[in-house]
Parts: sequence; structure tokens; C-alpha cells
Amino acid sequence: MLQNKLPLVSTIITVNNGGLYIAEALQSILIQDFKNIEIIVIDDGSTDNTASVVQHCAPDVHYYHQEKAGISAGKNLGVKKAKGTFFAFLDADDIWTEKKISTQLGRFNKNPSLDMVFGHVGHFFSPELSAEERKKHYCPGKAMPGISSGTMLIRSGSFYKVGLFDPHYRKGVFNDWYLRASELGLTFKMQKEVFLKRRIHQKNHGITNRDKSVDYVRMLKASLDRRRKKEYQ
Repeated sequence: MLQNKLPLVSTIITVNNGGLYIAEALQSILIQDFKNIEIIVIDDGSTDNTASVVQHCAPDVHYYHQEKAGISAGKNLGVKKAKGTFFAFLDADDIWTEKKISTQLGRFNKNPSLDMVFGHVGHFFSPELSAEERKKHYCPGKAMPGISSGTMLIRSGSFYKVGLFDPHYRKGVFNDWYLRASELGLTFKMQKEVFLKRRIHQKNHGITNRDKSVDYVRMLKASLDRRRKKEYQ
């Protein structure tokens, strides 16, 4: 099949001061066995060497810098710039397995009615963590199902049915989006394969944003309110 006959997959990375890890993230996209991928990097106000690392590792990447506005704003800008018929997302500190995209597209081919496909997540300690630092963090020993933006491949049309990420949330922005997708009845398949390797390090969002856990309560309440309103319409 000719390359231009293949669907275009837009991969969106939002990064803030991710110069230490983003080269590995980009490499995991570049080595995918499916090649018709556009890479979009949204630099959310980085002050380190992120820009130079991106340009060195992936000169053909679509790189955009914005004043620091948060993960949601970065993802939304990436979506607006994307041209693909499928969207995928990757955090700058995580890594994809090399057959992620091709395996997911194969599932879509088998079931054209699907809106999105997820996979499993493996975890690993970042090499720079000392033995003492590793004792402070939990790293699951086996892969687990991952309902997350990093494992998802979604049709662009299905994404737009749900809408953009809510910029009011600072933590768990995908959780809110997925709640809205569920309310609309979007269909998905969970693959048994590991698609994402999640890096455990000192600056994981779950560690640095612990004070934002109240966002999860707000998300659940908002979802419940929407469901109740729909019942009474």
C-alpha cells in the first residue's frame, strides 16, 4: 500500500521543561513500524533546553511554543494544529512500544464502528533515581489496563464529538475528558498488549500536583450533574 493511502496519525506531545526525557519519547514515535505519523510538540513555557533537544532529535517535528498555560491548553493547541484522521497523545517523559499505532489501526480495521482503542501500561523507574528515591515511589511490577491519553488512539471525528480538554483542571485532565466521552457512549476496545511505558521519576504530575486532587471530586460531580440533567430533559 502506498504511504499516501495510509491514514495520517497526529501525535501530540505537551511538554514543560522536559529536556531530560523528551528525546526518548520522540524516538519511541520515530521507531513505530507504522510511519505515516505527524509529530506535534507543544512547548508549554519551557525554560530549559527542550526546544533544542526536539529540533535535534526530530527536525521534521511541528514545534510550537506557548506561554505557560497548562497541560489542557497545550493538548488543545496540539489538537487544533493536527491534520490527522486519528489522534494520539504522549507525555514527554513516557515511551511507546514500537507496534502501538499499527496494532491499534489493525483493531480499527477489524471493527470500523470503534471510536477509540486503548492498551496496557508498564512502569519503570527512571535511571537517574537512586535506590533511596526508588523506595519512596510505587512502581507496579506488572502491566495493567490503561485508560489514559498515552495508550489511546482515537478517530479525530470521535474526539471532536467530545470536545477539547477542560483547561480549568490542573490534574487528571484526561479523566474529565473520558467521563464526557463515556456519557456520549463512545465505544472502545482495550487491547492486551503493552502500548505505553510510564516513567516513574521525581516530577511525575501525580507527585507534584497532589494538592490538585480536589479536581477529581469536581470532575465526578460535574459528570453526575450532566447525567442528571440529561435524565430530566
